Amino acid sequence: MSASDGGQIESAFRGLRCITRYRDRALDTRLGTLNLRVPKLRQGSYFPGFLEARKTSEQALVAVIQEAWIGGVSTRRVDELVQAMGLNGISKSTVSKLCKEIDERVGEFLNRPLTGEWPYVWLDATYLKVRQGGRIVPVAAIIAVAANTEGRREIIGLGIGPSEAEIFWTEFLRSLRARGLGGVRLVISDAHTGLKAAIARVFEATWQRCRVHWMRNALAHVSRGQRLRPAYCG
Repeated sequence: MSASDGGQIESAFRGLRCITRYRDRALDTRLGTLNLRVPKLRQGSYFPGFLEARKTSEQALVAVIQEAWIGGVSTRRVDELVQAMGLNGISKSTVSKLCKEIDERVGEFLNRPLTGEWPYVWLDATYLKVRQGGRIVPVAAIIAVAANTEGRREIIGLGIGPSEAEIFWTEFLRSLRARGLGGVRLVISDAHTGLKAAIARVFEATWQRCRVHWMRNALAHVSRGQRLRPAYCG
């Protein structure tokens, strides 16, 4: 036996003396499930590298749960979904804990600094139904999209409020300026009175009515039978 072999054996015995106990770990493979014993050490930690692939499966499962939660699936339905995937189930607290990461990432995105100039800004709103205090109530979801001097468009803001009141739009636009929105030259939106007033109050920019909203407003005065007829100019 060579000196190097002796050193390896001595090192192995030292490692065995550092092991306090083992923890069981199941490894799913194409050949079936393997029951492993991962050693726990007195000092430091040890985790086999080939088990790292399990993280990919875990991340995929978390992504499925988060996507279901975003889609409005109830906690009970999420539990049924997890059971259908072969797990024992999942509690409400676990779902909330997994989805808390979404709120943190969304918060970071919506509060990120805005650098450079953003000459063109689009503003719009829609109404959603949400659960508040055990009741389903409508809320206004307002959004801001901007294009910078390089032509890149980004969602720069999103807000939820009880209605599209002027004060709500004003606070929203001021929060965009506080984050660094500058160089605005043209703001495009519908002709909502409160929104137009908020734009004039916050920005020194030209306002332009959105063509899509203008067409919708115009078609509202046309009967359904005539909306698809072509217009002829004589």
